[in-house]
Amino acid sequence: MFREKLFENKVALVTGGGSGIGFAITQQLLQLGATVIICSRKEDRLKAAVEKLKALSFGEGLGEVAVRYAICDTREIEQVEALAKNIGDHEGKLDILINNAGGQFPSLAEDISVKGWNAVINNNLNGTWYMTQTMAKTFFFKQKEGSIINIIANIYRGFPSMAHTGAARAGVENLTMSLAVEWSKHNIQVNAVAPGIIKSTGLDQYPQEFLKGIEESIPAKRLGTIDEVAYLTLFLCSPMARFITGETVYVDGGQRLWGDLFKM
Repeated sequence: MFREKLFENKVALVTGGGSGIGFAITQQLLQLGATVIICSRKEDRLKAAVEKLKALSFGEGLGEVAVRYAICDTREIEQVEALAKNIGDHEGKLDILINNAGGQFPSLAEDISVKGWNAVINNNLNGTWYMTQTMAKTFFFKQKEGSIINIIANIYRGFPSMAHTGAARAGVENLTMSLAVEWSKHNIQVNAVAPGIIKSTGLDQYPQEFLKGIEESIPAKRLGTIDEVAYLTLFLCSPMARFITGETVYVDGGQRLWGDLFKM
């Protein structure tokens, strides 16, 4: 399905592309010929990711791996605008935006502090909005073309034990639908991918007791992989999905339909 050089001459921006799901998406985009910029707040992680990606071999015909990094805190509009200018100066265009950056922590709702609430909302909702609006106005509207993929979470039945991120991700899902309608006249597709529990570096921040036996809450009886999330993401930003917009697609082994993560 993913033919060789599918994304040749395409430029993609992957926020949070230095690790986990973002790294897998970046790797697969590069493998199919795209030029990719990854960004986050942590330069050491970005630098290590770029070195690792440039050392990969994707076969003959692709030449040097076209990847670079830029430091950007998506919560700060000035930094997002500076990144857009940086991309305009270096690549001259942007075709694909993957809003993958984000973060959260487990907590009962009554224990979430004002600081903790605002940090998660800023990361997951405000940062996504700043990046999306800025890149659309800088590139997609003028080009009359663009693809935006928002990586959210399994919020199908709420998000008990992480109400802050559930609220933020639900906001992004609604934003996905709203922008899909408003921006369709500009030939911009906006979709969301909702991963379930994925075996990645993102799990490192959670206490072991929180994850113990978690596979049993998933009908597939296993965790998902970062590659499985990346496969779907690439499909949605490919020419094969040009008539799909405003959708949220789950990659969760059926977990949204069955099981109990939150013990009352």
